[in-house]
Amino acid sequence: MKTFRLSLRCSLYLAIFATAGCGRKSTGQIIGEAAAAQSPSPPVVSTAIQSPSPSSSPTQAAQAEAGRRPILNLSRLENSVRPAVFWITMFDSSGKLLRTETGFFISDDGRFITTAHAVEGGINAVAKTADGGIYNVSGILAASTTLDLAILQADVKRVPFLTLSKSPNLEMGARVGVVGSALAGSAEAAHETTISTQQPDRLEIAATLPPDSVGSPIVDANGEVVGVVVSGGEKATVRPSNAVGSLLARIAPDAKPRWSEIAQPGVTPTPAPRPTPKPRLVYAPAPAFPSEVRSRRGVAWAGRFRLSFNARGNVINVQVIQSTGNNLLDQSALSTLRQWKSAPGQEWAATVPVTFQSR
Repeated sequence: MKTFRLSLRCSLYLAIFATAGCGRKSTGQIIGEAAAAQSPSPPVVSTAIQSPSPSSSPTQAAQAEAGRRPILNLSRLENSVRPAVFWITMFDSSGKLLRTETGFFISDDGRFITTAHAVEGGINAVAKTADGGIYNVSGILAASTTLDLAILQADVKRVPFLTLSKSPNLEMGARVGVVGSALAGSAEAAHETTISTQQPDRLEIAATLPPDSVGSPIVDANGEVVGVVVSGGEKATVRPSNAVGSLLARIAPDAKPRWSEIAQPGVTPTPAPRPTPKPRLVYAPAPAFPSEVRSRRGVAWAGRFRLSFNARGNVINVQVIQSTGNNLLDQSALSTLRQWKSAPGQEWAATVPVTFQSR
């Protein structure tokens, strides 16, 4: 009886050892990082995946195919993708806040993508990045109400940006990542989902997305954009990257960003005549986080402030519309916002959201 148990244990050990030896090791890589820099994956004991034979069932074939798809490294996607994702805040001609939505840069000179409905009725906007940057948005370069996509230009010198995938033909079940703005905190942290269906002008994913995800990029394992979220909910709609590419192709090399109502679907907006230059921020530093405020990491305070500019471009009044809830933070915001400058030309006002993030 004792000999039988020893023989059985040896057999089990040899079976596991042989299976591990036949396993295949796969690694993922983010663009711009050398493969040698990746942390080694922990050893995994698993059976080798064999190509399904003609007699295999559809379920077995799907399971085998799923094993070949690259695994997303969500931590690396957050580090490489999220710096290019931000919030765009839209205002009307009176300076009233219309809406705030997610967008992401697609070039280092400030060209970015968001939805067409995000900019509808807007005449001024600012882009707010997770590192505290606040940038004036010059206007719209192209828009399509059919696709619900818009391409705009921000006044920046150099920003991190994302690359559009040139071959977004994704199979059903392909793993992708949804990456929101870091300004939304952990609620919009990168998370994995899969492609449910793909059509020429839309993708559907197997995940319920919150409203804050609208405008966010959908990326593959390499961090390349394969789609843009244009509607959330249980059946979220995603426009594939080739739809963005077709919109980019309509922009003339000498095109200038301009504000106007979005006219016909798929047509670059035509500017309406304006008697005076539009309001434009030329100096907008971010408020400093007071060292006296102590808090645990990840805590955020958000407030809204209304700025009034005179015709010379100077701030003549700053009003607290919504306090951050901390007097020191409010005073830091007020002190900095009084230094903002706009291009001379006319009196105007704007409501500016300010968020302090504890890191």
